[in-house]
Amino acid sequence: MALYGAGMRLDAYLTQYVGERSRSEWQRLVEGGAVTINGAMVRAATRLAAGDRLEVRAVLTHAFLEPDPSISLDVLYEDAAIVVVDKPAGLVVHPAPGNETGTLVHGLLARFPELCDPTGQMRPGIIHRLDKETSGVMVVGKTPEAVAAVQRQMQAGEVSKRYRLLVLGTIEEDEGIIDAPIGRDRFNRQRMAARADGRPARTEFRVLERLPGYTYVEAGLPSGRTHQLRVHFAFIGHPVAGDRRYGRGRGPLGLKRQFVHSRELTLTSPATQQERTFVAELPADLARVLAALRPLVPGPKSQVPSLGHVDA
Repeated sequence: MALYGAGMRLDAYLTQYVGERSRSEWQRLVEGGAVTINGAMVRAATRLAAGDRLEVRAVLTHAFLEPDPSISLDVLYEDAAIVVVDKPAGLVVHPAPGNETGTLVHGLLARFPELCDPTGQMRPGIIHRLDKETSGVMVVGKTPEAVAAVQRQMQAGEVSKRYRLLVLGTIEEDEGIIDAPIGRDRFNRQRMAARADGRPARTEFRVLERLPGYTYVEAGLPSGRTHQLRVHFAFIGHPVAGDRRYGRGRGPLGLKRQFVHSRELTLTSPATQQERTFVAELPADLARVLAALRPLVPGPKSQVPSLGHVDA
């Protein structure tokens, strides 16, 4: 260890100079015996001295996660390689600072204890994520090989993801494409933003219904950047209803979260080599919001004639 680390707490040193994990994740690894100083197990609060020899051992992530059978899972499909679930709104996908327990991962480990994550990032089986307030279909890999195989499909554009959103204002076009790179917001690291120097991002959408003050849309993601749908629709002046981060939380009466639902996922299972489509119907809380808006529609002109009435 270099002299500049002398006197620092072990967890602080690992976070600042080794990186890759959050401080809380390093603390779990240290307390679990994955980090030693001069060959001895230590505490996260241990102060370092010049000349100390640190060793970080590879560990199985699930050893530091307590399975939680109280977290119910709505499993839509399962085979030897993947599990497809309908994630409820309000459930965080994997542990992170501020959400150390009670995540989808904890529920998955209770039902599928064989899940593991050799990367040590506390995300066993996780292939892609949905925001905490976003509901709907997502796929989990049972093995690291399955996770990698589906991720390769996504990178090759072979996975189709379709979402349902309610956005503020009236979108005049019946369909469209939002092609705007996305990167970290320069002024707020907790937000993403449309930036010319960001990573390429493309959203395709079509209007399902025009409702008083809102537009109900279906959107597809050939790419999958963090908060992509929320950033893109805010970028064109139609933020997602109920989105407190990108739309100031404005939404219809009765909406208690952002109106984003992952409705449809099409992919090829590495186990069967067959392409399948999985659907998670709109949950009751969002369906009620639409039902309350529809009686306010003044006439047939508010809907797209070619689509007609669209059920939730």
